[in-house]
Amino acid sequence: FSRKFLRQIFAMNEGAYEAAAAAISKTYVQQGKDARRTHEKHIQALLQQHKLPDEGWSDLRIQLLLQELSLMDSNNFPENVGVGEREARIASSMVAQRHYRLGHGIGRSGDITAVQPKAAGSSLIARLTNSMILDLLRHSGVYMVKQCVLIPVATGMAMLLVLLTLKQKRPEAKYVLWPRIDQKSCFKCMVSAGLIPVVIENILEGDELRTDVRAVEDHIQRLGAENVVCVLTTTSCFAPRALDRLPEVGQICKNYEVPHIINNAYGVQSTKCMHFVQEAHRIGRVDAFVQSTDKNFMVPVGGAVVASSSEAFIKDVAQIYPGRASGSPSLDVFITLLSLGQKRYRQLCISRKENYKYLREKLAGVAAKHGERVLNTPNNPISVGVTLSSLPAEVNWTEFGSMLFIKNVSGTRVVAPGCEKTIGPHTFHNWGAHHNGYPCAYITAAAAIGMKKEEVDTFASRLDKVFIKFKKKYSPSMELNSECPPGVPEFSTSAEENDLEENSGLEPGSHATQPKQLEDSNSCIQETDQQSSDTEID
Repeated sequence: FSRKFLRQIFAMNEGAYEAAAAAISKTYVQQGKDARRTHEKHIQALLQQHKLPDEGWSDLRIQLLLQELSLMDSNNFPENVGVGEREARIASSMVAQRHYRLGHGIGRSGDITAVQPKAAGSSLIARLTNSMILDLLRHSGVYMVKQCVLIPVATGMAMLLVLLTLKQKRPEAKYVLWPRIDQKSCFKCMVSAGLIPVVIENILEGDELRTDVRAVEDHIQRLGAENVVCVLTTTSCFAPRALDRLPEVGQICKNYEVPHIINNAYGVQSTKCMHFVQEAHRIGRVDAFVQSTDKNFMVPVGGAVVASSSEAFIKDVAQIYPGRASGSPSLDVFITLLSLGQKRYRQLCISRKENYKYLREKLAGVAAKHGERVLNTPNNPISVGVTLSSLPAEVNWTEFGSMLFIKNVSGTRVVAPGCEKTIGPHTFHNWGAHHNGYPCAYITAAAAIGMKKEEVDTFASRLDKVFIKFKKKYSPSMELNSECPPGVPEFSTSAEENDLEENSGLEPGSHATQPKQLEDSNSCIQETDQQSSDTEID
């Protein structure tokens, strides 16, 4: 950006300051001028460097920039006359304020990253947002990423666009090799793209479900590499499934010249997930990895980031999006990243990692009290599973999740063996467990970015109460393990939840009971936010 351009952004010029000095003390005007120049200095650095600032900005500075950028869109020109069918006319003043009077959206009909002549400010926000995300991805561990684009759709739809891009490049191919993860959107994006999913069952290693790397290579050989659109792997997921063996799969894709796409839905917040994404780039092949904006950057649902080590691939994805697009997801991320800065975002990721360890410790205490244990899943850095093997096989599993929801606990998942789910052409056995024969029922919880330690304490207390209530209903003769192992806190159902004892650090899995096989159960997965897994776009 030229100095002339930067000067044009800011409203107050030298003449205005001189006029103000004629009305009040020149000293006071100079103080105001110096304060504004401090803001302008930071804004200039952002416009020139296209990097996420180390320190977060104040709301005042962000609002100053947004107001100036808003004035660059034609609908805010004082003398503008709009005679087209789309002129960013906004009927409600509340809606206009919510969007900072940015109404043109982003992109043009042929490219979502193209600059709109009528919306220079909105286009600049989109460009800067993509640049800041790229900088953040590199600082998060994926050093080989070269370009990214924020698309105003959730992760499942973004995956669909990526698959359609690959389909154009490989018109004769029709298969997608997919290590199983039991979330509908992951599967539906392949079916919606007109492709044939090839489900690769996971391998049970102890409690943990891992990628069957040999099966991936065998399917490529059997189907023919030229007939495979891509291998679609996953990082972040619900326990007991682990993140896929990305480096090994990446090597196979490189050897057979098969594209490799990674579903990194909420993996940016995890250094472990990002490390394996980087390793897959370094020793193998990765064409793109996709992540959610709401799950990683704490903004409203509606955006996903497609990133790649190939600038050309991102350009192709941007051009496959039909028409203009909403600028709201870009604006949300733009404001949020500027507010956080690199340092605060990294601190949030560190806190998340600490909360994950704390969550495992607290759940181990509750589990031990009720004859259960925390599942040993060292390759899942976000989600934690707890067995439900001490409960009778004939219980209503959905009721357990409903009890938690009534106690204002959202986000957990109760999974019991025996459910079948048909999606498109494929029927999944033991749906929800990511495996045809997982040996026990379990409940999962996640330590995601933004979670507070106090929330872990409250969740552990409420889970303990649900266990007690559930067992009284279905197993009235069952007694609790009143003598908790040393170091495990006892949870009192009569105590106030804000008086919980501090956990002393029980190692996950201590005083574990082995899971038992549950038979003849037709119950399915239960999410405590009362939504079906259609809405989980991971």
